[in-house]
Amino acid sequence: MNLLDAKQVLETALICAQQPLQLREMRTLFADEIGVDTLKELLQELQLEWTHKGVELVCVASGWRFQSRPEMRIYLDRLNPEKPPRYTRATLETLAIIAYRQPVTRGDMEDIRGVTISSLLIKQLEDRGWVEVIGHRDAPGRPALYATTKQFLDDLGLASLDALPLLEHPAQPTQGMEALGELLVGEADQPVTVAGMAEDGQLVMPLDDAGGALRSEEINSTEDATGALNESKHDE
Repeated sequence: MNLLDAKQVLETALICAQQPLQLREMRTLFADEIGVDTLKELLQELQLEWTHKGVELVCVASGWRFQSRPEMRIYLDRLNPEKPPRYTRATLETLAIIAYRQPVTRGDMEDIRGVTISSLLIKQLEDRGWVEVIGHRDAPGRPALYATTKQFLDDLGLASLDALPLLEHPAQPTQGMEALGELLVGEADQPVTVAGMAEDGQLVMPLDDAGGALRSEEINSTEDATGALNESKHDE
């Protein structure tokens, strides 16, 4: 197969895939006859070819996918005007703590927030697919250790945790709050993924949000948690 045909196959697979594709999955399209370096070159070419369109090819934590550009969201929302569920201040604060201090126990979160954290709150984040238990601390009671998931990164359009805004100046809580706030605002405008196949085999675009998108008016509620994170890091 020549590279032009290979690129067409790759493009089709990425458009039709219901989930982001990893490089090893893409190689199976060609019976491993095309190497990783060649695949990366083809992906870069596809990115350039889609530069001036309303859809873009991006790499997130789970792999590569096509998705709508942020500026298209205002129009796509008109096809699905239902408002997503809203998160409480406590939920957003807890999510911020897990994102920046992972892995953490429920006790760690409560120490930082200064209040008791309910099991329902943790379950809400788990049900959203944003946090999960990755182990247990070697301490009395063996408390569960929580961390963020690939879904969390995918929903924020990030390839890795290294892409989270850095808290460079612990003595300035507002800087960390603003950086995290901007990231969470972006989740409210989460791009629509161009993926999915209907039962009849036809390509479809899932226009409904996965649920739980954050709303811009809620972002200020992360201030206390982020400030506590900065102060905690400063104490270390």
